Amino acid sequence: MRLTAMRYKDYVWPHNPRVYTIDYARSIAVHKVPFGRYQLQDLGPTRRVMKGEGVFAGADAYQEFKKLASVFYQEGPGLLVHPVWQTAGAYFAALSLAQEPRPDYVRYTFEFWEDYTGQNGGLKVNTAPETPAGSAGGQETGAVYHTVARGETLWGISRTYGTALSQIIRWNPRIKNPNLIYPGQKVRVK
Repeated sequence: MRLTAMRYKDYVWPHNPRVYTIDYARSIAVHKVPFGRYQLQDLGPTRRVMKGEGVFAGADAYQEFKKLASVFYQEGPGLLVHPVWQTAGAYFAALSLAQEPRPDYVRYTFEFWEDYTGQNGGLKVNTAPETPAGSAGGQETGAVYHTVARGETLWGISRTYGTALSQIIRWNPRIKNPNLIYPGQKVRVK
């Protein structure tokens, strides 16, 4: 099975990194109460950290690393599209050479921190009934819609229909967080 290429902002990896990890953490506070007791308070999940390691090999290996480094220096978060992880808004938090670079071989490590900006506004549920494609009600004639099933992601849906994830996001402006879609929701895919 061939996986799609990993992407971040305008950079596309020539081949996917070979090692991936995701660190999930939950912040828990401990409050002391009288007589040796304590109370735990769940403060919720902290940032999700996505790490990996890869190599660039071939005559232009170091040049490819320099392209990746130039993306690292761009400010602000970007869309991280990974062949296995769900798509996420993320900051490019770290990039390291894992050995002395050679012109034909560079081993590197990277780290992305998931961005939760704009996701704290509360859950908004659209209760308006969806109209079938081609009928009145705001949906474009000739457009194709997919009804989301449990466990599906926009990234997976985009692969199924062969439509770029960025295009699906543009066609569906009511989806404020591409990582948060719901079973039964209608998504324009063509």
